[in-house]
Amino acid sequence: MKAVVTQSGRIWTAECLKPEIPPGHVLVRTEYSAISPGTEMIFVKQASSEMVKLGYSAVGIVEQVGEGVNCIAAGQRVACYGAPYVHHAEWLAVPANLAALVPDRVAPEEAALAGLGAIAVHALRVADLRFGESVIVVGLGILGNLIAQIAQAAAFRTAGLDLQPTRVAMLADRGFAHIYGDQEQLESCLAAAVGPSGADAVLHCASGPGEALINRSFQWIRDRGKIVIVGDLQTTFSRNLMFGKEAQVLISRAGGPGRYDTQYEKENRDYPIGHVRWTEGRNIAEYIRLLDEGRISVKPFITEIYPVDRASEAYENYGKPTTTIATLIQY
Repeated sequence: MKAVVTQSGRIWTAECLKPEIPPGHVLVRTEYSAISPGTEMIFVKQASSEMVKLGYSAVGIVEQVGEGVNCIAAGQRVACYGAPYVHHAEWLAVPANLAALVPDRVAPEEAALAGLGAIAVHALRVADLRFGESVIVVGLGILGNLIAQIAQAAAFRTAGLDLQPTRVAMLADRGFAHIYGDQEQLESCLAAAVGPSGADAVLHCASGPGEALINRSFQWIRDRGKIVIVGDLQTTFSRNLMFGKEAQVLISRAGGPGRYDTQYEKENRDYPIGHVRWTEGRNIAEYIRLLDEGRISVKPFITEIYPVDRASEAYENYGKPTTTIATLIQY
């Protein structure tokens, strides 16, 4: 089968073995997979001399179900998330816990972003916002875009910040009233955007040096507000500014409880819902529900689709300034 791989910083489409299907897994014939530029470009830069597959979010048709799987049937479309089970590859063997059924009303192109959708949902759960509270999303690439849309769908007072005018314009065209292209503009409209006391949380989806940005965002939150680091942002900041508001600085890790737990993922042992309400698998399903009900829309932000044989070209866009928001690979 064809799969997108990296080795020593190079990216190409290689021929790999089709995966076997263990108990508790489903075999998926991939239709689309989505590139996560932040995570994947970092992975490429750090790649060793060992060849490894890229990617972690996809959609496809179930061709076979493994022993013990009774919630998914062959022929159904599923969205799936999580390396080392999900890659940019023609065939995937995915634990049933990491796959969510996709209704016919949901376009497979949008469902392919389920991994990023689960990460966006989990980031808002880490912020632990309540009805009527407010959030500022910093960095409106595909992940920040999804977080902003989901926050607005949940009726949180939502503001966004990005230095790229095209990203600001795309959300403004979706009806977002408080999307800004620079920090001064955000600050001048802060009370109107999130209320006179400041935001309940700021979610940082940007990457790179973070000290100046995090320190400034302490000014945007209310007393005892929260800063949530979602992107690959360096977490150096002023203790005095944090102390002044008794702020919380939190890290959001991946798509939710279950991620990196071998028993949950590889062995397909779900957590009881009475003990863990929102697992990564349930967050995937929640992203699909939001699409199905029309509460969020991703299609306008899918700016590039490449056939798997040309996948390396897709990554070239992220090595330079680009207007690309979301990129899919088609099989």
